Amino acid sequence: MSAGSSSSGYSGPKIGAGAPPQPCLNGPLMNQHPSVPTEQGYNVVPPAPYPQQLPAKNFPHLATEHNYEYHQNFQPGGNFQNFGQTASRAPLNATHLQKGISADGQSIPMAAYAGSYSRMPLPSQGSFAPATSSSVHLGASVLPPTSWQYNPLQQSHPVSQPPAGMQANHVVPGAGTGQGRAPPEPYGSAGPKPAMSNQYANTAGGSFVQNYTNQVGSSHLPINQPLNQMYQPGRTPLGPQPSSVGPPLIRPTYPLVTANHDAPLAQNLLRDSEGIHTGSSGDQSIAPDNYDAVEGGGEIMQPIQQDLKTRRTLGHSYPSLPPGYQNMASPGIPGGQLANTEGPQQFSQAPHFNQLMTGMGGLSLQQSQQSEAARPLNLLQERNILPSTPVRAPHPNLHKDLQKLNCNPDVFRCTLTNIPQTQSLLSKAKLPLGLQLHPFRDLSQLPVVTSSTIVRCRSCRTYINPFVNFLDQRRWKCNLCYRVNDVPEEFMYNPVTRSYGEPHKRPEVQSATIEFIAPSEYMLRPPQPAVYLYILDVSHNAVESGYLNTVCQSLLDNLDALPGDSRTRIGFITFDSTIHFYSLQEGLSQPQMMVVSDIEDIFIPTPDNLLVNLNESKELIQDLLRSLPQMFSNTLETQSALGPALQAAFKLMSPTGGRASVFQTQLPSLGVGALKSREDPNQRSSLKDVQHLSPAIDFYKKLALDCSGQQIAVDLFMMNGQYSDLASLTCISKYSAGCIYSYPSYHHKRNPVLVDKFQKDLKRYLTRKIGFEAVMRIRCTKGLAIHTFHGNFFVRSTDLLSLPNINPDSGFAVQMSIEENLVDVQLVSFQAALLYTSSKGERRIRVHTMCLPVVNSLTDIYAGADVQAATCLLASMAVDRSISSSLSDARDALVNAVIDSLSTYRTAVLSQQQQQQPGVMAPLSLQLFPLYVLALLKQRAFRTGTSTRLDDRVFSMCEVKYQPVSYLMLMIHPNLYRIDNLSDEGSININDKTIPQPPILQLSVEKLNRDGAFLMDAGTVLYLWVGKVCCPNFVSQVLGASNYISVPQNMTELPELNTAESERTRTFICWLREQRPFFPVLHVIKDESPLKASFLQNMVEDRTESALSYYEFLLHIQQQVNK
Repeated sequence: MSAGSSSSGYSGPKIGAGAPPQPCLNGPLMNQHPSVPTEQGYNVVPPAPYPQQLPAKNFPHLATEHNYEYHQNFQPGGNFQNFGQTASRAPLNATHLQKGISADGQSIPMAAYAGSYSRMPLPSQGSFAPATSSSVHLGASVLPPTSWQYNPLQQSHPVSQPPAGMQANHVVPGAGTGQGRAPPEPYGSAGPKPAMSNQYANTAGGSFVQNYTNQVGSSHLPINQPLNQMYQPGRTPLGPQPSSVGPPLIRPTYPLVTANHDAPLAQNLLRDSEGIHTGSSGDQSIAPDNYDAVEGGGEIMQPIQQDLKTRRTLGHSYPSLPPGYQNMASPGIPGGQLANTEGPQQFSQAPHFNQLMTGMGGLSLQQSQQSEAARPLNLLQERNILPSTPVRAPHPNLHKDLQKLNCNPDVFRCTLTNIPQTQSLLSKAKLPLGLQLHPFRDLSQLPVVTSSTIVRCRSCRTYINPFVNFLDQRRWKCNLCYRVNDVPEEFMYNPVTRSYGEPHKRPEVQSATIEFIAPSEYMLRPPQPAVYLYILDVSHNAVESGYLNTVCQSLLDNLDALPGDSRTRIGFITFDSTIHFYSLQEGLSQPQMMVVSDIEDIFIPTPDNLLVNLNESKELIQDLLRSLPQMFSNTLETQSALGPALQAAFKLMSPTGGRASVFQTQLPSLGVGALKSREDPNQRSSLKDVQHLSPAIDFYKKLALDCSGQQIAVDLFMMNGQYSDLASLTCISKYSAGCIYSYPSYHHKRNPVLVDKFQKDLKRYLTRKIGFEAVMRIRCTKGLAIHTFHGNFFVRSTDLLSLPNINPDSGFAVQMSIEENLVDVQLVSFQAALLYTSSKGERRIRVHTMCLPVVNSLTDIYAGADVQAATCLLASMAVDRSISSSLSDARDALVNAVIDSLSTYRTAVLSQQQQQQPGVMAPLSLQLFPLYVLALLKQRAFRTGTSTRLDDRVFSMCEVKYQPVSYLMLMIHPNLYRIDNLSDEGSININDKTIPQPPILQLSVEKLNRDGAFLMDAGTVLYLWVGKVCCPNFVSQVLGASNYISVPQNMTELPELNTAESERTRTFICWLREQRPFFPVLHVIKDESPLKASFLQNMVEDRTESALSYYEFLLHIQQQVNK
């Protein structure tokens, strides 16, 4: 951003004739100081001053980290090639190459190491059909290199300098405190807002950095008064349990009892599609003054010195809830009457965790499972390593009762299920340490609690969870910071058993995923209503594509299904070279259109009548939706003023926040935000670096930050037939926590299959669950640190993500490091807390907690690797590297991640005899790692040498960043099934339907037969390849054709035939589609089909003109590992 960019180039609303224009308001400064955020329109009572307050903790090492760039100033976990750093990987025993900070605060330049690694070789050029990888033979003779010892010191390679002027995400370095702003008027008011300076201006003229920490010279206001019942934060790990305070520990010998934590809850435990009902906080009341304090950024307590002599233990475990909660009184107790009201029951608890660990040999709880996962495998000799069933997340090496309490891996998973004790051990393993999170995922069973108490740690603000330690009936120890907390009186009552004195049996400590309705102290303003604004391109190109008919019809069909309540509001803006507003005020006979042609100084003509109550103005809304497609059917206007339309939407929605849905069909050409074509079609197949992956201008990013500050998320639907610079346009959604959809070459006549996909995706989008004005914080055990986030969001403070909207289809990833040794720690925990407003206007908190063991050997680290989670995290890092450096550097870094990890495994884990064996040795847990990385290199986001449109590549990169693991893996490595011989053998039954489960095949043409039919599930698309001599029974009974020749060329749906084969095949395809929130289109492919090339492109194990086969890739890995 330039030094003079003190405004975003757009002015505020004109409220009536003669009213002077007011500058629009920009977003807050990410709570750099916890001042009262009056700019949000919240009525907040400032906190009273407390004596002896302590300042908030500083994180100086996080001061210059980025959201969408992997920054070079931070030491990456695992010490493998850093995507924000250099193309050449560091030697295994060499120091890090990235810039550091010396003791005196001076920057230490990158060291240059001698030596060079060659990039992965390309196959010889030539025109040939894709060859199979059938040249891999069991026991193939592979000539060993001269030395099997990996000796990086003999190599020399230059270190590329980090790119200058890296784009950052949010705030200016050294920015001071944000100025306070007057609160906006209540919902629906039309008063003008005061002027406000642009808080995102970079007065120094340098590049942006995120405000991950306090800037030099700033100071936090005290958060809360100190308490004197806290362990010293900087003490040695987990001090002893108090021996002279409170009653002695009671450790009964009965075993753990566990049950499904998703079982139905009764009485005050409710379940619905979105969440919960609860009450007030059980801890000391906090007067919130910002989102950080509201979610609980951490109260600063006065530490006391303790004599720490014992090692850390996790403490007690807890019996689980009964399988089903029944709304009835306890036996022998009248309904509604407390059990044991005379006094507290004797406190009883499950065996101490140390007893569990001692009885099972320390951390080696499942020796057979661990030894199998660490078993070495020679990938060059094992041809069929792909499992025939879907790859599942590995189970952490925990006792089975703790595993049952752990979080569902579909919601929360770690790249390493065994956490290294030290950063040096993690660096030596050369594997990434990070978390994959799907926090708002649709859950069939979600424990929902109604309670007068939300119990949290008074120090780190962790929510009580199944992995805390109850010292006795009245005290519990936090599993993240180890502080001892009091159990509130209200928490002593168990609503399930209607008994008193059993806090460890409450649902909060029986469920790793749980949700609360937040009390008033979790609100900065009254919960906002559901507000939806639709911004529609009505230029000639848009109208001719026919998308407007689909959008209007879908809205008409789903108006009553939009999430919300009686306060739900809706509005519409259309644009071409001018901006069109629609008054839908109750009482009008028909909608009134108002045109604003001055796009350089956009204003809102009648703010009161543009966002209207859905129920009160439903007839006018329906009339508008029916007439919109015809209103512009004869337009000849070809220009697009997207930027001014977004400015108008921002001004219209700022008082309330909400969701803005933008439908765009071409490159913006007028007003602010206008773009020019940057794509050279001749370079689409180039083997050289791809240009223009970063935004051309910063307008859309700046506007997104402003939107985030006003709780507005912008979702982008692109239906472009030509280049539209998605690299620039997607910034409006990336930084406002929005979603991005792309339908290239959309046309209602020429591409009907895409119309069907758009209709189904749009229905899901309009009706799915939604959360407003959300924030999310991820906490972890003392000693671990989060340093980089991936996804669509805005970083409000060190670890607080601002999410104006949250939806059930978006995922997030974080990278982590080990700041303090975990030598005396046996388990670590991670907790994600999502605070949001439901569409019904309830403030809710969804909490996920995960527990993992700590190990001290490389063998255990490799045995616990989650190869799919690690691959997806590396993919997100590679996207950042592609944008900040180059695509070739990102590709090299992916390859080096495999080389480094397998090299360390060979030299540090395998025996001397195993090291002498030729081949590529990998642990069983990482046997798919080279295959997945090769698939990534051939994925649309990272492939070279194949014609790929720039917008398609950018959209694929966006998907990599925000798709959850389960969806992204199908896009990276599709599943291939043979379906011409489906049977009920091994099938599963769901809702009285029998779902066939054919085995998954390797992605190679050697698995295809001309007499068969094969279905490829590539995530967003399904390919059904039919062989020339396919079984006539399948052709007639499933495809409905008399013979192969009569199968339609552009067949996209299977006919509904009254045959067992047809029913079985359609049931299987329908089941696959139901596994994801987006609709995958089906293409039936014959040998002469034009889509055959796309089908073969996904055969990642085969060689192409520009990419190696899997066997050739393994040979390259072997050559590098054994240098």
